[in-house]
Amino acid sequence: MQAVEWNDGLLGQAEELCRVAHWCAGRGWVPATAGNFSFRDGESGRIFITASGLDKGGITPQDLLEIDLECRVVAGPGSLKLGKPSAETALHGVIYRDRPEARAIVHVHTVWNTLLSDRFAEAGGGLGAVPLENYELLKALSGVESHVHRELVPVLENSQEYGGLSLELEETLRRFPSCHGVLLRRHGLYTWGESVAGARRHLEALEFLFEVEARRLMGA
Repeated sequence: MQAVEWNDGLLGQAEELCRVAHWCAGRGWVPATAGNFSFRDGESGRIFITASGLDKGGITPQDLLEIDLECRVVAGPGSLKLGKPSAETALHGVIYRDRPEARAIVHVHTVWNTLLSDRFAEAGGGLGAVPLENYELLKALSGVESHVHRELVPVLENSQEYGGLSLELEETLRRFPSCHGVLLRRHGLYTWGESVAGARRHLEALEFLFEVEARRLMGA
């Protein structure tokens, strides 16, 4: 496998992405090597994603793989430490193609997003999306300027057949052109941003709101 060629700009973004992964691990949001993280460089268009099966609390830029928009591995850590992309890499490719402004994607598994994804899934008699309405923290989402806003976070049925799931994600992103994240039922959240910092902001805001909404529904 060809080794990744880093420059200062790319390395800085990679280090920032790893810090977000470490922060998520510290909060228990990527248990048991779960989750995946990626960024796309705004100048070159190069995409980097975490290799599969790694503890996200300790990853470094050397644990990132370079992929193209078709999710084929272009370069990796080199011959001493071969890596492979997650099966979910295809979903990152869909988001980058459908959301050209996206420069980073984060995927986490939390208690609250797992519970709400099941509660609001169409197959469970729900809306097919988690509604978040009239919360002040909605203003942390790009383009939202008032708490008087209804954010719908769509829920897809989970599947291990990622070709079909990718097609469903494409359709969902077309149906929800203003959404800032997508949930997989009983699985986890994908969210993105115009930078690594923007993706982290969206993640933190959505996870806070998921917990608030879940506690509200529970009467807590």
